[in-house]
Amino acid sequence: MLALEENEGPGGARCAPPRHHNKMSFDHASPPLTHAAPTALDEHALARLRELDPGGTNRLMERVVQAFLKSLEQHEPVLERALQQPADPATLRHVSHTLKSAAASLGALDLSRRCADIEGLVREGREDGLDLLLEQALQELRGARAAMLQLLGQPR
Repeated sequence: MLALEENEGPGGARCAPPRHHNKMSFDHASPPLTHAAPTALDEHALARLRELDPGGTNRLMERVVQAFLKSLEQHEPVLERALQQPADPATLRHVSHTLKSAAASLGALDLSRRCADIEGLVREGREDGLDLLLEQALQELRGARAAMLQLLGQPR
């Protein structure tokens, strides 16, 4: 697991791209993993995962990435709903904590930081800046998804 920087503030915020729902299907076999890390992912985190299955015999990287993508499918709607209506704090804290850890282990460090920021705000019972952080997290989530698909060699 990677050590994360303490709550990077919402300064330097970027605008979220227009929203669209990106349905994904996992009912087909995935091609072999590529070795170059997409720029949205930290190569050191990916290298640590590759060390656990150096020859790729167990397809560990592919299985971890597929699990992460499935997790994104489940958690993205929670973040999107939180932008539209007040979210249950416990649910939002759980989702942001789960995504924070999973994203860090796969090298999606910007997503992990954004989720840490959300988790911290919710834990403190604050809402100031939450919408901006949610928009940023969704943007980072979509970037992480695209990078993971690229890592798997699948079209975005």
